[in-house]
Amino acid sequence: MSSNKPTTVELENLSINTIRFLSIDAIQKANSGHPGLPMGAAAFAYILWTRFLKHNPRNPTWFNRDRFILSAGHGSMLLYSLLYLTGYDVSLDQIKQFRQWGSITPGHPERGITPGVEVTTGPLGQGFGNGVGMAMAEASLAARYNQPGHKVIDHYTYGLVSDGDLMEGVSSEAASLAGHLRLGKLIYLFDNNHVTLSAATDLTFTEDVKQRFDAYGWHTQTIDDGNNLEAIDSAIRNAQRNEQQPSLILVRTHLGYGSPNKQDSFEAHGSPLGEDEVILTKQNLAWPLKPAFYIPELALTHFRQAIERGKQIEQEWETEFSSYSQAFPELAEELHQMMRGELPDGWDSEIPAFSPEPKGMATRVASGKVMNAIAPKLPGFIGGSADLDPSTHTALDGKGDFESPRETIDDPQGIVGGGWHYAGINLHFGVREHGMGAILNGLAAHGGSIPFGSTFLIFSDYMRPPMRLAALMGLHVIYVFTHDSIALGEDGPTHQPVEQLLGLRSIPNMIVLRPADANETAAAWRIAIEHNDGPTALVLTRQHLPILDLQKYPQLPLGVISGGYILAHATGKAPADILLIATGSEVHLALEARDKLENQGVRAQVVSLPCWNLFAAQPVEYREAVLPPGIPKLAIEAGVSLGWQPYIGPAIDVVAVDRFGASAPGEIVMREYGFSVDNVTKKAIELLKKHKRNH
Repeated sequence: MSSNKPTTVELENLSINTIRFLSIDAIQKANSGHPGLPMGAAAFAYILWTRFLKHNPRNPTWFNRDRFILSAGHGSMLLYSLLYLTGYDVSLDQIKQFRQWGSITPGHPERGITPGVEVTTGPLGQGFGNGVGMAMAEASLAARYNQPGHKVIDHYTYGLVSDGDLMEGVSSEAASLAGHLRLGKLIYLFDNNHVTLSAATDLTFTEDVKQRFDAYGWHTQTIDDGNNLEAIDSAIRNAQRNEQQPSLILVRTHLGYGSPNKQDSFEAHGSPLGEDEVILTKQNLAWPLKPAFYIPELALTHFRQAIERGKQIEQEWETEFSSYSQAFPELAEELHQMMRGELPDGWDSEIPAFSPEPKGMATRVASGKVMNAIAPKLPGFIGGSADLDPSTHTALDGKGDFESPRETIDDPQGIVGGGWHYAGINLHFGVREHGMGAILNGLAAHGGSIPFGSTFLIFSDYMRPPMRLAALMGLHVIYVFTHDSIALGEDGPTHQPVEQLLGLRSIPNMIVLRPADANETAAAWRIAIEHNDGPTALVLTRQHLPILDLQKYPQLPLGVISGGYILAHATGKAPADILLIATGSEVHLALEARDKLENQGVRAQVVSLPCWNLFAAQPVEYREAVLPPGIPKLAIEAGVSLGWQPYIGPAIDVVAVDRFGASAPGEIVMREYGFSVDNVTKKAIELLKKHKRNH
C-alpha cells in the first residue's frame, strides 16, 4: 500500500485480507475450524456486505433489513469476521474465543447466540431452504401490507451456498419450489471452489449446476474470478433487476486462497492451516506476521461505516412507517403487532367447543375446523402441506393460495389467472417434506408469521433435520401430522407410523401433542399458537373418534394444557386399584376398558396424557396426584413401548406396537395388535394380580 491515502483498490484489498486473516488467526488459535471458505469467499462477501446489504449493526433485528444466510455454516469465521468488522456486538475477544466454552462464536452459526446470525446452519442444505422461506415471508408480507406509495416491507434475502449445500437433496426441493414461485428477491452466491472436505468435487459432483438451476427457473450468472470485485458487483445488480426469478451467481473461487501449499486442497477445508502455513500465507499476501489478530485501522474504519449507514437506513424506514401508519392505521397496527410477535386480542374467541357425539370425528377433521376458526383472527397464520391438503384438512377456506403469476396462451399477462398471488396464505409445498421443513424455519425466523406445515406422521422422518433445528433455534413452527398409527389400515406398514412418536418426543424443546378427541384437539391448537419459543407437533387420527362430553369431563381443556390429567376417576371414595394411561385414539379404548373392569369389581382410573413434554414440566405434586406412586399402571398407545417407563414406573405393562404394522382395514389391524377392550382388560387384571403377589 502506498504511504499516502490508499486508493480505493488498495483499501478494498486491505479490507478483504482483513477478513481472511482475522478468520485464519481465530481458527488457528482454536486449533479447530474451516479456514478454506473464509479465505476463498472473502472478496464476494466483502462486496455484498459493504455495497449491498441493508442492515443496521446496532439493531440486528430491525424488521426491514436484508437477510443474510451462511448456508455453508462450517465457514462461520467468515460471518463472525464480518459481524465484528461492521460493528455488531461481537467483540474481538469473542473472536479470539472461537469455538470455546461460553463464547458467542460457536463452531457453526447459532441463532440467538450471536447478534446478526439469522438462522442456525450446520447440516448442509438447511440454510438454502431457510432462505427460500425468508423470501416467501417477505413476498407474503409485502403483498398483504404494502400500499401504493408505501413499501414498508421491501428487502432481499441473500445467501452463501457451497457445493455441499447443492449436493444435499433438501436444496433441490427448495430450489425447485423457489423457481416455481418466482421469488425474485432471493439471491444466492455459490462459492464454487471445486473442493469438498475429503476430495475435489469432480470425484462426486460433475453436474452442470448452471443448467440445473436454469431448469429450476432461476436466473443464473457465472463469474470466472472470485476476486473480480466489479464482476461481483455487476452480477448482484443484475440479480436485483430480475424481479421474477430467484438468482444463483456461480462464483469461481479458490479454497484457502493465498495459502502456498494448501490452496485448492481439501486440506484447507476442515482443519487449521498450521502455524508454518499461516506464516507462509501472510508472507504471500503481504500481511504482517505479528501481532496475531492484526486489524488495520483503515480497514476497520472502512467497515464501521456500516454503523452510520445502517442507522440512517433504519431512520428512513421509521419515517416511512410513520407515514404509512397515518395513511393506513389499521394495517400498520396489525403489521406492527406481527413484527413484535404478539397475538391479537380475541384470536381464540371462535375456537369451537364440540358437542358430544358417539360416532364423533377424526381429530384431523376437528383440527381443520379449528384452523379455519382461528385463521380470520390470526393475520400471521400461514402454511400448507406436502401435497396432502385433502387428507390433512389443513386448507384455509377463502384465504387464497400463495402463488406466482402463470402466463397462458389466452392471458399472456397472467391477469385472468390472478396475477401475483403472494397475498394468499395457503402454501403448496408439493411432495417435498424435507424442503417444507426448512422453508417453515425460514418463515418463522423471518418474523411476522406463525407458519405451519402438514404431512402424514410417517413422513415426519423426511423432515426431521429441520424440525430438530427449529427446536434448537426456538422457532414458532407448527407441524400437523395426521394418519397417526397402524389404525390408518390398508396402506400398510410403509405408511403406518410406529416409532415416530417416540422420535418426536425425544427432540429437546419440541412440544408433541396427541389429542384424544375434537375437544382435546381444540385445546392442543391453543397450546400450539401460544407456545412461541419452540415448535409444536400435533399428531392426529385418520379414523373417527367419539367426542368427549365437556359437561361430563370439565377438566379436559386445562388438563390438556397440563400435558396429562385424570379424565375418569374410579368409582367410590377408595383409591383406584389400577391406572389406565393412554394418548390419542387409545383414550377411548381405555374408557371402555375401565367400564368393563368396574363391572368386574376393579376400580380403574383413566389418565389422558396428550403431551409428555408438558406433563414432565409440571410440579411433582401435580404429577403424583395424576399418577400416584405405588398403584399399578397400564399404558396404552399405538406406538413403540420404549419411553413409557418414566411415566408408569416399575409396576407397569404397556399395550403397544413394537413391530411394524400390516395391511388390512384399520379396525382389524388394531384388534390383531391387541388394541381391544378384551385384551386391555385382560392385561389390566394380569398386572393387578402380579402387583398384589409382589406386595
